[in-house]
Formats: sequence, structure tokens, C-alpha cells
Amino acid sequence: MTSLRPAWKKTLHLPNASFPPRAVVADRPKYLKRCTDDLYSWHRSQLPTNKPGFTVADGPPYANGSLHIGHALNKILKDIVCRYHMSEGMRVDWIPGWDCHGLPIEMKALQEQGQKLGAQKNNGLANPVRIRNAARKLAAKTVEEQKKAFRQWGIMADWDNAWKTMDKGYEVRQLEVFKQMVKKGLIYRRFKPVYWSPSSRTALAEAELEYRDDHVSIAAFVKYPLRTASEALRDKLGFGIDSVSAVIWTTTPWTLPANRAIGFHKDIEYIIAESSTQGRLLLAASRLSVVEHQLGEALSAVVAIGGQELIDATYDSAVFDKESSPRPILHADFVSDVSGSGLVHLAPGHGMDDYELCRKHNIQAFAPLDDRGCFTNLAYPEEMDFLLSKAVLSTGNEAVLECLSEHGHILGQHIYKHKYPYDWRSKQPVVVRATEQWFANVGDIQDNALKAIDAVTFIPPSGKTRLEAFVKNRTEWCISRQRAWGVPIPALYHHETNEAVLTEDSVSHIISIIEDRGIDAWWTDEELDPEWTPPALRDSNGQSSYRRGKDTMDVWFDSGTSWTQTKQPSDTNPHVASCYIEGTDQHRGWFQSSLLTYVAYRSRTDKGSAPPKAPFETLITHGFTLDQDGRKMSKSIGNVVSPDEIMDGLLLPPVKRKIRGKLTEIRDAMGPDALRLWVASCDYTTDVKVSQTALQAINGSLSKYRVTFKLLLGILEDYDPRSSLTPLGSLGEVDQIALWQLKTLSGRVRQHYKALEFNKAMSEINIYINTDLSSFYFECIKDAAYCGTADERLQVQSTLYQIYIYLQHMLAPVTPMLVEELWEYTPKQIKDWNSTPPGHRSWADLDTLKLPQDVEKQIDDDLPELMKVRSAVKSAQEAARNDKKMGDSLQSFVLFEIEATEDSGENLALDLFSRRLEALKSMSGVSTVSLLVNGVELSDLSHARWSYPAEFGIFGSKVKAHVYEPQLAKCVRCWRYQARIKAEKDDALCERCEGVVKELRRMNPELFETHDTHDSGTSPAA
Repeated sequence: MTSLRPAWKKTLHLPNASFPPRAVVADRPKYLKRCTDDLYSWHRSQLPTNKPGFTVADGPPYANGSLHIGHALNKILKDIVCRYHMSEGMRVDWIPGWDCHGLPIEMKALQEQGQKLGAQKNNGLANPVRIRNAARKLAAKTVEEQKKAFRQWGIMADWDNAWKTMDKGYEVRQLEVFKQMVKKGLIYRRFKPVYWSPSSRTALAEAELEYRDDHVSIAAFVKYPLRTASEALRDKLGFGIDSVSAVIWTTTPWTLPANRAIGFHKDIEYIIAESSTQGRLLLAASRLSVVEHQLGEALSAVVAIGGQELIDATYDSAVFDKESSPRPILHADFVSDVSGSGLVHLAPGHGMDDYELCRKHNIQAFAPLDDRGCFTNLAYPEEMDFLLSKAVLSTGNEAVLECLSEHGHILGQHIYKHKYPYDWRSKQPVVVRATEQWFANVGDIQDNALKAIDAVTFIPPSGKTRLEAFVKNRTEWCISRQRAWGVPIPALYHHETNEAVLTEDSVSHIISIIEDRGIDAWWTDEELDPEWTPPALRDSNGQSSYRRGKDTMDVWFDSGTSWTQTKQPSDTNPHVASCYIEGTDQHRGWFQSSLLTYVAYRSRTDKGSAPPKAPFETLITHGFTLDQDGRKMSKSIGNVVSPDEIMDGLLLPPVKRKIRGKLTEIRDAMGPDALRLWVASCDYTTDVKVSQTALQAINGSLSKYRVTFKLLLGILEDYDPRSSLTPLGSLGEVDQIALWQLKTLSGRVRQHYKALEFNKAMSEINIYINTDLSSFYFECIKDAAYCGTADERLQVQSTLYQIYIYLQHMLAPVTPMLVEELWEYTPKQIKDWNSTPPGHRSWADLDTLKLPQDVEKQIDDDLPELMKVRSAVKSAQEAARNDKKMGDSLQSFVLFEIEATEDSGENLALDLFSRRLEALKSMSGVSTVSLLVNGVELSDLSHARWSYPAEFGIFGSKVKAHVYEPQLAKCVRCWRYQARIKAEKDDALCERCEGVVKELRRMNPELFETHDTHDSGTSPAA
């Protein structure tokens, strides 16, 4: 049986976009290039230079290994920040950089060279020139490897002009900063204690330390015989002062050969106690029980002594320097009776506080250690071989205790677990050792640095307190290192007297030679090459008596001067960078070194001059990356996550898909956008966990984005924006609601981007797509989009077009690959109308989603109540489904029953239903809605074989929704139950579809050929 009627499916506007449900890996390179290099070049050439821009200063990654997930968090955060500011129409400057000097690169280069050349002790590998060549080669290779990886993450930056701290231009600028600090008297050389790493054989700054709480030492109580005391104290005692010994407690017995004084506090109460085995002992009264425990005997207090009475007392050295004159007992503010004995052994060559106190009393620092952390022959002159070459942190410490014990000076010793500094690179304990080092006097610029911090915006705010604490607690900075791979400290030394020369003129001269010969010439030229010496210091024959120093600068000074790579401040912009973004550990590192070098360089010496600003306007701190159990990632634990694993989907369970007809397990590789969305979805202000649960959520979100855009593209396939220049206020009610929701969303998302709260922006977008869009608007518009009249469809398409444009713009900073791919699939007529790619658009370029003010207010008031109505109807429909009375929502009519007040104008619920009745039909997805007011039926339930009620409140009024059996026939085209009952089943069309079909027959007669009458089409909802 045949009839002249179309296959109804062909008369529907079903979406059929070619946009793939998953990113095609083969297409990744072209999209990557477009959304990074091409985009950066375009915006640099197109956006105005005379308006305020946005500059990110790159905290340089270290060029000594593969990138890890922490790098991804850091670099992608910077990229999102830059892309957001670009979306605001700002010109962005981001020149990436690399930190290339320092010990880790030097050690790794030597290891690699040793493997190639044979690990022989005397094969010349220790030669500075060979070390530098090997290190430079390794760093250059690593930079290229890291750069390639960064670019695979969709990082948009000025890669062609990337800088390295080992570049000649960079090194010269760094030396110019150093020269200005020399000029201002901020650089000096001194023999004083510094942190020294025996494992690395170099001095370390505080920022190069990490503290372990589980360090174990052998602590000891040691006694020193007193020599003299004040006359008043001697008279008080009634016995010889030389019969008394002062008791000190130390956790570093290896420092005792360098002892030069004992510290006490004038406000502590002391006693002399009698021991049957150790004689008379001087200690703090409050520490008596502790010493008794160590001795294993009860002590009797003989005399109480006030701290003031110890002034001018002296003692004799124990064992290691018996020939020395009596040593002083000094008041020290840092001595307390909280631990130990209330008396402290002072070794100015091995302690910062000891050094400062002894310096005031003209006591010289003494540190009989070599670079390896082993005793020299000065440690025990009388028996040189006893301590010579013994490591102070092991055998040397044991030998000191053994010697003191043999001579009767040890009261007791015990194992002591405490916090102790370690070399952050070698992970080995350090010592404090006095050596000749170069220092930067940051105490003189401390006030200016703190004032500069006050004008900085900190994200999170706690970053300010942390940075202030580090600045306040630092008065000097040890900037010299005993390594070959770095920027040399441009000091000259007289080859006979070793007197150092470091002046503004000498540094200027050395910089000019480096510019001419290159920095390696500092090591390769003849030791007394006169060209390196300023003419004023050469003899009459033009010869020099000065050699070049071999110390290099602290790498934190290297990276700390990276602000020289950005535009310098002006009257309108006092900062060199809009923001710095790094991990929380950089408050003690790069943040601090950048601040101190910049403030030192910019500070003026004339009175009344304004203090300089910080190099950064905003300082953003992110946390560390942890595994799903909250543990720090470590190769030894085996919990390190690679960024590639996230991009390739290797951390997710495999999925099964048909490939060439065969069910195959594959990994769902979502590419760079997956990695970027993970970063954007994290609260970066705290430590960030990498878990399978989180990554599955990210994968789900990306899949949802793609499905959403595929549907949008399908419906917009035949949309021509030129035909929809209708005012937004004349759109349908549901369309207006959708635009109002979109406008609300975009406002919130933009504010979150502005506040750099990317996780909140992503959360808003995800909620919108899943709730407002998928669960609400898409459900509401299916009938109009697939089956509606031309005008109904056009209104829906006009709305979806705005959603399509706005969603791309909101996602562009985070998922640029997806947005770039969407542009390729965007219908031609839309591109012809708006030829600007999404990545090139700013917020100002988007259409204003402004509905009439009264319409927006009405939606704002009505929408919560309308959602209550929708929820009640859905609940009643679900009950009907459970009883198998209905299937699709269209297979139901709804009657809203409400009692009107005497003055119907005051009944807000009745007013809402009267105004929004047609919108409620779309929102509920039913075939018909009607209203029953005070028993006056606008729809009839009397013939329905089933109905399900749902009661709810609207604006304080009780409303009952009756979901009941449709009273009309099912339209074979749109499936709404609005066709005439008497119509033939296969030809039943609703009035709306009859009109649409009539128009289609006129416009597309080819659709209306002879077809099998049993072809009843496909459900619009299928």
C-alpha cells in the first residue's frame, strides 16, 4: 500500500553535525599551532601598544631534567592568566626563560661526561672549562626538550625570544645589576659562618636549604673548668673558683674544637651543685634535674648565683687548645634555660649568633674544617693526626666525644632527634662553617623591600605574610658559590696579598671585557692577563698583579635578576611585570631574590626619594602537586605522574570501542585540553591532588563539552545570522530565559576569571552545561528545533548561536584546542557573518545579551517558581511511568489547579500561570497545558482514564498539577498529542505540522514522493 506522503523523518530538522565526538589525534598539530604560535603572533601585531598591557614574568624552570606535573600546573596557570587578559582585549607579553646555571646541572653534566670518557679521577673532568662546556651543552639540550613539551601543552608564549640565564646578554645585564649594588655599597666580603654543603662543597643560602625533622645527633653535656671570676663572686663562694666547672650542652660536639667562649644570660638563676663523681658544677638552677638524670646521681646545691654575678668570669679550653689564654663567659640574649644546662658553648666559626656576639668582643671566628667537611690539622694542634681528615658529621664527631671522654670532660651523652638543615639538591646534611664569602647587604634595603610588598596584590592573601617573614629575617645574603658553572663574581685578587678589588669601575671594566671575549674567557685566559685589570691597577709596564676570582654567583641571584628581561618601569607603570606566578616554596626563593635585587637596583641613595615598587604588581602562589593519597610525588615511592599520562588517558580505565568491527580496548586520549582543564579545575592556592577520580571527572566534562557543541553545530548547520536580526526582547519566553541564564553565567564566569578563580569559573560552566543547557533548555526546544515552524526554529537558532559563541569564549582560555577545532567545523554562513576566530575575540566583541529591563526582572522573579512547577510535573510523570501509563513526556496533558483570590490581580501564582502557561508547556515537555481556576475548567479531566496529581506551593499559594492521559491523537511527525482523533493513524498531523508540511511541499516538492505508508518516521526525541 502506497500513498503520496513523505517519510516524516525527512521533513524534520534533525541535527547531523560532522564534529567528531572525540578529538582526532592526527589533527592535534594544526590546532595546536593555530591556538599558540599563530595566535600569539596575531595578537602582538594587531592589539594596540599604546594601551596598558599585561606582562607575565616567567619564573624560570631548571634545565636539568624532564618536566613533571608540577611544571604543568605552573605553566598552564600562567597560560590561562595570559589568555584571559587577551580575551579582555589586552596585549600580553610573556617571554619564557630557563635557569641554566648551578650545581645540579654541573653534577649531571659531569656524570654524563664521566660515563662517556671513563670515570677517572685525573682525566681533567674537574677542569672548569670542561665543566662549563659540558654543563652548557646539557642545559641547551634540556631547554629544547622542555620547550617542546611546554608547547605540546598549548602554551602560548614568545618562544622565539625565550631567554636563558646562560645567554651572554642575560649575564651582562645580571652583572650590571651587581655593579649597581657594588656602587651602593651593598656588596662586601667577610670571613664569617655560612651554611656549607660538604656533599656539594659549596656555600649555600637559606633558600637552598630544606629542613628535616628526623635528623639524629649525638648530644652531650660537657664541662669546662673555670679560671677566674669577679672578686665579689670569689668572696661569695668561699672556695677556689678553679674547683668549679661550667656545664654546657651541645648537639654538635664536632664544633667544640672551635670553642671560643661560653654564653650565659644575666636574668637566669644559676647554682653550683656538688657531684660525687664530677665535682662542683655550674648550671642553671632550673636544669638541675636534667643534669642529675644524665649523671645518674642526685646533686646537692651548694651556692645560688645570679646571672649578673658571672660577668667577667673566664674558663679554660678543654683538651683541644690547652695553651690558649683564659676564655670569656659572655652574656648572650639568645641563651635560655628551656633546654640544655642554661650555658651555651660559643663557636663563632660555626654559628651565626655566636659569630655576631663574639665579633662585638673582638673574638675571631675559627673553623678548622676543609671543603669536604673534614677536620684540618688546626682542630687539635697537639695531636694533629687524631682528628685530621675525619668527617665532622660522622667519624670526626665520634672522635671529639672520645677525646673529651678520655680527659674526663663528658658528663653524659644521648641520642637527640631534632630539626636540621639539609642541602636541597644533594639531600645531605650541611654544616655551618666560617669561610671567606661575598655577601649582599639586604638589611639596608629591608625597609624599602617591605614597603614595596605593601603595594602588591597577593593571591592567596597569606602569601604576603610569608614573603614579609622571609624578608624581615634576612639581613644579608651569601651570594658566592664555589662552583665553575655560573656567572663569575667579578672580583680581582692580588696574587701575593690576596687583597680583593671590587669597585664600580673594576666591574665596569670586567663587563666590557666579557662583552668582547665572552664569559668563558674569565676561566680560559692567562691567570694574570692584564686586560682584565683596570688600567689604573696595572704597573708602569702595563702588567697586572691581580688574578681573577673563581667564585660564581648564587643561582638565585641569576634568576632573581630575570626582571631585566621585561620592559622596564615607566611613570605610568612602575612594575616590570603584571604578575609573578610560582609555587609556595618561592617565597624564600625566586619571589624574594627578585624583590631584593630589584629594590636594591632601583633604590636611590638621596634623602627624601620615594622607595621603589616591587617588580610584580600581583604575586600568585600555587601549591604543590600530590598523589591521590596526599603524598608528595617521589620516584622512590613510585607515585610520580607525567603530564603525558594525563593527555594520553593512561591514568583512566580503558574503554571498549568497535574498531573495524572488532571490540577493542583503547585509552581515551583527550589531549592537552584534558591537562589544562585539570589545572583550571583545581584550587591552585592549596596543594593539588592528582587522582583517578578527578581525572575521570575532567574526561567526563570534556566529553560533555564535545557532545554539547556537536548538538549546537547540528542545529545551527543551516542558520544564517543575517536572517535573525530580531530584537532579543521579541524572542520566545523560553529563549529569553535561556539568554538570561547565559548572561548571568557569562557575568559570573568573567568575574571569576578576573579574580583568577579558574576553578570557580569551570564549576559555573559545568553546572550551566549540565543543568541550564542539557537538562533544561535543550529539553525545552527539541520540538521547536526539530519540528517547529520556520519562525520557531529561527528563534531557537538565534538563541543557540549566542550560546555557541559565548561558550567558546568562556572556554577559550582553558580549552583552546577544542575552541580552535570548533572554528574549523563552524558553518560557513556563520563564519561569513562573523569572520573573527574565537581566539581573536574579546569580551567587547561579543553581542550584548541585554533583554528589556522589565523582562530580565520578570525572569529573575519567575524562574525559581517555574522550576518548582517543572519539578512537580516531572515527579507526577515519573509516577505514571512507573505504573506503565505513559512513556515519553509528550504522552501527557497537564492541568494546573489553583484557587484565585477575590482580587485576582493580587494572586501572584495565578498571574504567573496566566503569563507563563505556554512556556510551561515547553518547560514540562508535554503536549498540552491548561489552567483550572475556581472550578472554571479550561481543560477537562472527565474523560481521562488515568491522572496523577502533584501538589506544591507557588508564591505562597497551593497548586495542584494533574498529569493525565492525552485527549487528542499523536501527531506522526512531531509526536505531540495534538492531532485530530478522527484522522487516519498514519496520516494524523497536528495543526502546526500541517502548516509546516504545506510549506515544505511548496519549497521542497522532492520530499513528497511515493513512500511506503508504514514508514512512520523517527521520533524527534530519538
